[in-house]
Amino acid sequence: MQIIRDYAYVDQADRGASVAIGNFDGVHIGHRSVIDIARRAGEAAGAPLGVLTFEPHPREYFAPDAPPFRLMNPEARAHRLEKLGVEKLYQLNFNANLSALTPEDFAANVIRDGLGLEHVVVGADFCFGKGRAGTAADLQRFGAEMGFGVSIAQLLEGDKGQVSSTAIRQALSDGRPRDAAAMLGHWHRIEGEVMGGEQRGRELGYPTTNMSIAGLHPPKFGVYAVLVDVLDGPHKGSYHGAASLGVRPMFNGEVPNIETFIFDFSGDLYGTELSVALIDYLRPEETFDSLEAFIAQMDADCAKARDILSAL
Repeated sequence: MQIIRDYAYVDQADRGASVAIGNFDGVHIGHRSVIDIARRAGEAAGAPLGVLTFEPHPREYFAPDAPPFRLMNPEARAHRLEKLGVEKLYQLNFNANLSALTPEDFAANVIRDGLGLEHVVVGADFCFGKGRAGTAADLQRFGAEMGFGVSIAQLLEGDKGQVSSTAIRQALSDGRPRDAAAMLGHWHRIEGEVMGGEQRGRELGYPTTNMSIAGLHPPKFGVYAVLVDVLDGPHKGSYHGAASLGVRPMFNGEVPNIETFIFDFSGDLYGTELSVALIDYLRPEETFDSLEAFIAQMDADCAKARDILSAL
């Protein structure tokens, strides 16, 4: 998959794709339905499949001090899109110049002239251009005038209502990772590099991998049964485990992170890229009267997690 970041400097080979446009936070089943329409349009026109998105997320750009809301970082989004067969990821730099384009200028400068797109697909609620003034219907009109096709995808309804990143965030905040997964079409994953920790887990007989959740919407703090994919290095592969997500109140922690104990594993993972999938919420974060009580609870957590994961 090619990643293109500047619409003003695009190789000829990277032009002419059929793309789905949006932020695609989480790459949920609604996003996948939009991408599938772009795929079919591309197949009919002999055009490669692409996705047009923005980095940073416009919401982050306009409100940098707002609480974290993203379901996945850009790297995790790219991994997921590549798995869906996306060939061209137009991950455009969202900056003052791009945000100042009127809807018509965006259509002309970015879609037609910059990227030379064959076809674009957007959701029915799509807004674009300065002040979010352009609508999906406007884009369809511009496409007819400027020579690119436009399809409008209707919003997808799930078993519990409209599928959206907002609904997925709420499910995660409530400690309902399986409900989130039903809307995502895959397990919710936290991806990142393993950082150095304080080695407390190793001293307690539970060595953990530590990963930051900075910039991400925080799921409900507590202990989870998890699936772990080691994405690179000599231990690359898939494992079962249990993870504690939160601030570690037993040890007066302050910065939220995720600490994962991988079952039946021995090896050094520092600097390795991990993908941790939340399967079931086991219990909230707690403090204990003694380390012995804490270890006993971890034993129980891991036993429960093993039972849950063996049934998948």
